[in-house]
Amino acid sequence: MSQDNQTIELQAMLDEAFAKATDFYQQRGFQRSIGFGKKPALISVDLANAWTRPGNPFTCEHMDDQIIPGMQRLLAAFRSRGFPVVHVTTAYQVTDVENPHTDMGLWHKKIPVDAVDLKNEDIWAIDSRIAPIEGEQVLLKKCASSFQGTYLANFLRSSGVDTILVTGVTASACVRTTVCDGIAEGFRPIIVKECVGDRIPGAVAWNLFDMDAKFGDVESLDTCIEYLMTVDNK
Repeated sequence: MSQDNQTIELQAMLDEAFAKATDFYQQRGFQRSIGFGKKPALISVDLANAWTRPGNPFTCEHMDDQIIPGMQRLLAAFRSRGFPVVHVTTAYQVTDVENPHTDMGLWHKKIPVDAVDLKNEDIWAIDSRIAPIEGEQVLLKKCASSFQGTYLANFLRSSGVDTILVTGVTASACVRTTVCDGIAEGFRPIIVKECVGDRIPGAVAWNLFDMDAKFGDVESLDTCIEYLMTVDNK
């Protein structure tokens, strides 16, 4: 069986499981809607070269055909309305795995974060196709969540933000933990369906379903753009 056919078969199995799980969740009061708020910000997680370009340990699927084009549309909408944009990336000052004082913590014992060396800007720089413009934040994180150990929550609160549109990679790790921490910090997480990726078949679909059930609302790119173009920017 080809990989494409395997992916189709996996998606069909997931769709069946999600249909059953939806009934189960809704009977127990899950899958409520948190809704859009009054002032949004875009949190673009790890759409940097190490994740968006081929040939890296962290390279993710569907960048060229889905995620980058979707991000270009979303960024255009945010910029046209003047709402805050935060580009998040990950890099480390000390990538020697034998150094006990590395800023990688223990994460390098599980995944090759030592590949993302702060000295090599090309690897952790935001993808040039969705490059930050003047006035947009570029936030460097060390952990999976964009909130952990960063100024993100304070920046959002001081900007009057109540809603975060979360995009990027990966659905199973950095996007998910950002969404979980976002609602814990009191923001309304909206996950933009077409702008989230991962490496393993099924990972995006499963995590989108689960996040939508518990931590935020998964909305289409078109729905998010419609919201951005109609919400007041005061």
